[in-house]
Amino acid sequence: MAEQAEKSAPQTTGSGSGKSMLGQLELDMRLMGMVGAFILIALAFNLFTDGRFVTPRNIFNLTVQTVSVAIMATGMVFVIVTRHIDLSVGAVLAIASAMGAMMQARWLPQLVGLDYGNPMIAPMAIVTCLAVGTLIGAFNGWLIGYQGIPAFIVTLGGLLIWRYVGWYVTDGQTIAPLDKSYLVLGGAEGTLGVTLSWGVGILASLAVIYALYNARKSRKSHGFPTKPLWAEFTVGGVIIAAILGYIATLNAYDIPKGKLRRLFEARGEVLPDGYTEAYGLPISVIVLIIVAVAMTMLAKKTRLGKYIFATGGNPDAAELSGINTKLLTVKIFALMGFLCGLSAVIASARLASHANDIGTLDELRVIAAAVIGGTALSGGIGTIHGAILGALIMQSLQSGMAMVGVDAPLQNIVVGSVLVFAVWIDIQYRKRLGIKV
Repeated sequence: MAEQAEKSAPQTTGSGSGKSMLGQLELDMRLMGMVGAFILIALAFNLFTDGRFVTPRNIFNLTVQTVSVAIMATGMVFVIVTRHIDLSVGAVLAIASAMGAMMQARWLPQLVGLDYGNPMIAPMAIVTCLAVGTLIGAFNGWLIGYQGIPAFIVTLGGLLIWRYVGWYVTDGQTIAPLDKSYLVLGGAEGTLGVTLSWGVGILASLAVIYALYNARKSRKSHGFPTKPLWAEFTVGGVIIAAILGYIATLNAYDIPKGKLRRLFEARGEVLPDGYTEAYGLPISVIVLIIVAVAMTMLAKKTRLGKYIFATGGNPDAAELSGINTKLLTVKIFALMGFLCGLSAVIASARLASHANDIGTLDELRVIAAAVIGGTALSGGIGTIHGAILGALIMQSLQSGMAMVGVDAPLQNIVVGSVLVFAVWIDIQYRKRLGIKV
C-alpha cells in the first residue's frame, strides 16, 4: 500500500515528462487567443493606415482612451459573475462627472469662495464623483438584493434616469474649465516622464518575478506539480519584455515643441534649442494598474471575492451555506458605482470638461469588454485581466476604424458583430473543455 501511495503521489520535480514544450508552459489558451487577436488587429490596422497605428503617439492615445472603460469593466466582471447586469454605468459616469464638474466650476467658487486653482478644489471634486457613484450603485444593489427587482430593470431605469439628472444639474451646458490639478488624471496633462516611467517598469518587472517565484514556492509547499524552470523563465521573460517594451514605446513619444514652449513660458523660461522631452507613462494608467491589482486581490485573496464567485456558481447553494447574498449584491453594485465615479474623473479630466454626451454607450463597451475578456454570462467565471484586455481590444477596433475612415454606424455594426462572435467562440471553447454553458 505504501508503494502504491508513493507511486500515486504528485510529482513536484516539474520535469513535465510526457508533455510537449507548449504543454509544459501551461498557458491559458483563451488568454493567448485574445492576445493573438489584439496583435492581429494592431498589425492589420497598421497596414491599412500606412504604419500610423503602431506608433508611440497612437499607442499613447489608445492607452489613455481605454482606461475609463477598463476600470468599469473590472467591476462589471463581479456583476456578471453573480448573474446580474448593469446597464446604467455610462449614465452613472455622466451624473458623477456632472457633479464633479459643477463642484469645480460653479459651487465651490460661488458658494464657498474657493477660487480656480485652489488646492482643495480637485480633491473635493474627486471625492464628490466617487461618493455620487458609490451611493447610486448601493441604491441599485438595495433595489436588486432587498426589493427583488431584476437588475436588468433597475439598471435600465438608471440608464434613462441618471444621465438626464446630470443634464438638469448642469442646465444642459458643457462645464469648463476644470481644475489643472484635476486634469492631471486625464492623460496628456499628467505623465511621469522618462525616468519615473522606467522606474515603474522596473518595479513592475520585479513584481512579476516575485509573483512567479511565490507561486512556484506555494505549489511546491502544497505538493503540486511545478513547471520546468525554463518554462518559468520563458513566461516571465515574455511578460517583462512586454512591460519594458510598452514603457520604451511611451518614452519615445515626444511632447510637441509648441506645447513645450508654452510650458517653459508659463515658468518664465525660454525653451532651449534642440531640447526634447517625452510624455512617458500616463498617471491614468497608474490608476488602472492599481485598480487591476486591487480587484485581482479582492477576487482571489479575500472572503468577499470567494463569496462573489461562489454565489455566481450556485446562488441557492451559496445562500444555504450562510452567505448573505442580498448584502453581497449591495456591496457589488456599490463597488461598481465607485468605479463608475473613478472613471468619471478619468474621462472628464481627459476631455478637460464635462459634456452631456460623456459616457454615451459606455455601458455596452463595458459589458462587451467583460464578455470578450472571458466573463461568462451564466455566472461564476471571469477574470480582471481578461476584462482589461477586452477593453483594449474594443478600443483598438474603434480607434483603428476611425483612423481608416470607417463611419460611426459601420463601427457600431462591427463592434456588435465582434461581441456576438466572441461569445460564440467562448461557448465553443467551454464546450470543448466540458464546462456547462
